[in-house]
Amino acid sequence: MRILGIDPGLAHTGFAVIDFDGQASRLLAAGQITTPAELPLPQRLKQIHDGLVAVIQEWSPDVAALENLYFCTNVRTAISVAQGRGVAILSTAQANIPLAEYSPLEIKLAVAGYGKATKQQIQKMVKTILNLESVPASDHVADSMAVALCHAHSQRYQNMIIASGVEQGVLPRRRKSRRR
Repeated sequence: MRILGIDPGLAHTGFAVIDFDGQASRLLAAGQITTPAELPLPQRLKQIHDGLVAVIQEWSPDVAALENLYFCTNVRTAISVAQGRGVAILSTAQANIPLAEYSPLEIKLAVAGYGKATKQQIQKMVKTILNLESVPASDHVADSMAVALCHAHSQRYQNMIIASGVEQGVLPRRRKSRRR
């Protein structure tokens, strides 16, 4: 399965393409789409769209993964992230690529095994899991790798559930205690 991880933003949108074979993940491509602040907003959004479309056309991902919009105290930052996020969603929808969304907590748990992991801990785990020579230079690129890895881990567990014969969303019944 080929996964496109996207870390959206107006100034910088990170992307990573990984192949996941059910056990291991391999990085194929990663980068950052940067838009100059002096450009008008429509042109910045178009640059992000064009960049993501080029990545999609070159790598033909099976699925895309994106971080859910998190609560942000800075309204200006939240709006710019939401605008970049909308462009990312549109770019994948136009290519008929399914989109999975994950919370920051889910991403941290999947990559580092700890929901309160720091950026540095996530970056080190991304480096280790993908067998990179160094930690990604850009936070946005590292975050896009992390969201792609989160989807890969999620798929691995879904495949295990399917293989076990347990219906998704249905938990086995607990036995009643014999204590009296």
